[in-house]
Amino acid sequence: MSTASYIKALSIWLCLFLLPLLLLSRTATGTGLISGSQKNPPIVIKSDRLEVDDELKLITFTGNVVATKQELKIKCKKMVIYYAPTGRHPGAHSSTSNKSRISKIVATGDVKIYRGKQGGIATSDKAIYYQEEDKLVLTGRPMVKQGRDFVEGERITIYLKENRSVVESSKSKPVKAIIFPKSKKK
Repeated sequence: MSTASYIKALSIWLCLFLLPLLLLSRTATGTGLISGSQKNPPIVIKSDRLEVDDELKLITFTGNVVATKQELKIKCKKMVIYYAPTGRHPGAHSSTSNKSRISKIVATGDVKIYRGKQGGIATSDKAIYYQEEDKLVLTGRPMVKQGRDFVEGERITIYLKENRSVVESSKSKPVKAIIFPKSKKK
């Protein structure tokens, strides 16, 4: 595949495959970030290095990775997008005719997921987004914080379609949640 084909394919993958990960921020009513007149805003990804390996079916961003979409920002040291072919167009002979879909996205190294106006942040050593199940798994000292409230455990699984989360403990580390009651203003 030529460099121009890689760049074109990469831009398509970034728009289609990172969208679910970048829509992690949901309000209490379950609506996503996209609202108003701008229904398909761009995703901007910056890193020190980008590598596309069509044979291994992965795209790797390394060094100071920052992925931003509207009010959501993901920072990490490395982000790997794994994709799998879904088939070929009938009668096609070149590799550029292959369609691909994402299988998972793995962010590692000081992972931070920020939610703009809502002020929430999720942190972990590793975050894996599974496309098929539409879920995000945080491991390696995972914590989700909003304001002064936070929850932490051994593993945090966020089921995006269901707008629910599960925090699991280990034998040595129980689930810990600290919630500050909101004071009533007079």
